[in-house]
Order: sequence, then C-alpha cells, then structure tokens
Amino acid sequence: MRPTGLSRKLKQLVVSMTQPCNFVTTTTNPLLLSRPTSHAPRYSHSLSFTTMMTNNNNEEQDHLNALFKQKQLLRSRVRKDLKNMDPTLRSQEDNAIQSIVLESPWFKSSQRLCAYISCSSLREVDTSKLLSEILQNPAQDDNTKMGKTLYVPRVEDKNSHMRMLNISSIDDLIANSMNILEPASVDGDGNERKNVMQANEPVDLFLLPGLAFDRSGRRLGRGGGYYDTFLKNYQELVKARDWKQPLLVALSYSLQILDDGVIPVTANDVPVDALVSPAGVIPISPDALDRMKL
Repeated sequence: MRPTGLSRKLKQLVVSMTQPCNFVTTTTNPLLLSRPTSHAPRYSHSLSFTTMMTNNNNEEQDHLNALFKQKQLLRSRVRKDLKNMDPTLRSQEDNAIQSIVLESPWFKSSQRLCAYISCSSLREVDTSKLLSEILQNPAQDDNTKMGKTLYVPRVEDKNSHMRMLNISSIDDLIANSMNILEPASVDGDGNERKNVMQANEPVDLFLLPGLAFDRSGRRLGRGGGYYDTFLKNYQELVKARDWKQPLLVALSYSLQILDDGVIPVTANDVPVDALVSPAGVIPISPDALDRMKL
C-alpha cells in the first residue's frame, strides 16, 4: 500500500508541476572570423594557406549558422503544435506513455536512473506518476535491492551547466526562479546531495525530455544545451570508468515524432537510444534493441 503521506505529497507535486514556469534558452552567436591582412609578396604561400583556412572556417561557420536557424524555426513550429494540442488528448497520451514505461521490463530492472521533472507550461510529457512510483520505495544509501536510486536535474547557471542530484522524497523538490521544480543542493540535514557524476555506481537509464525527435534517434532540445552537455560529460565518465553506457530513452507525444532527416544535427547533439510514445516503445540503437528485447 502507498504510504499515507505520499498521496498528499504527490498532489503537491502535481499542483507544482502544473504551475506556469519559464524557460530561458540561449542563442548561439558565434564570432565570425575576419580575413587576414595583406602581407609582403614573399609571404604569398603563407598568405594563401591562411586565406584558404579562413575561407573554410567561414564556410563551416555559415553552415552552422544555417543549422541553428533551421533548429529555431523547427522549435517555433513544434511549440505551436504543442500549444494547440487538445488537453484531453494530452492527458491520454501522458497516461499511456507513463504506463508503458512503468510496465516495461527495462524500467522495472533499472536500479539507478536519471529522470526529468516535467513542467506543464513547457508542455513536456508528464512524469509525475513515474516519480511517484519510484519514490514510494526509494533506495536507501544506494541499496538498490530495496528500491531505485533516482537523480533529477538542477540547473546551475545559464551556461549549459546542469547537475543530476539524488532525491528520495517529493519534499526534496523546490521551485527555482523560473518556477521549475528541482532538488535543493543540500538535504534537510544540510548535507550536500549525492551528485551522479560523483557516484560509485553507474546509472542504468535516463528518461529525457525534448521538443522533437525522429526514429533515427535525433533529438531537438530547447536551445540551452543543458542535456547534450551533461550527457556528453556523463558518457565520457562512464567510458573512463569502463562502465556500461546507460540507455537514453526520450518520452514523446505523437506529434513530436518527425520524419527522419527533418531535425538538423551538429557534433554537439547526443542521439537517444529509444523513444516512448503513446503507441509504444521505439528502440533505435543496437543497445536498445538488445536490452529492451522487443
């Protein structure tokens, strides 16, 4: 049976998750490289090489700028579609997605996971039921035989710096300056919360948000670079410690899944291993196909 106080706490969480929240995105404005100044004729070979390199860099920068512009246009389109989504349909898809995750063997077998705290104003797939299920019986001192260890995001600044901190109760969450729920940096006893980057055991699973996805694993975020930066750093940590890479699973409404090739990608974009939509699980990477065994 669910603990008596959990229903009250879950209601508080759902109320908080449905309050208006703001999200500040950053727009990359790279510096354009200028042409080198003229030199004496005896440096003509060096000048030609420098000019060629500068031209190549300018072409690459123009290409990146074009990709960033495409991403911004696509974000505007998807945001509009999400805003116009029927509330009843949204609720149905929220319930279907969370039920699929909760009933899946790959979720049930996970011992340590990172999951986002959904914000209704950002029109993210709801995660309140997932969090409630995990926090009914959280692991104590990373004893995963007694439950799951959960890490949730805390944004530290506007420079794509985000940490994943351990929580064991709904009460560990507070609203930040943008009214988005996140963990306090210290617990009730004043102790620093466990940071997943400093944990002694690897995470099995990431449950990720996003604005749009495709069936090849491309993910379009909101432009801040928080998740891509964090995921790259965590994957490097896992590789250095010779751990198994976690499954990266994105939760997506039906309308957020776009045709392959529509989402522009850059070298900094981290692909996902699988999608969960109301229609079911879409495994993408070989690792997902193996571990999800669908």
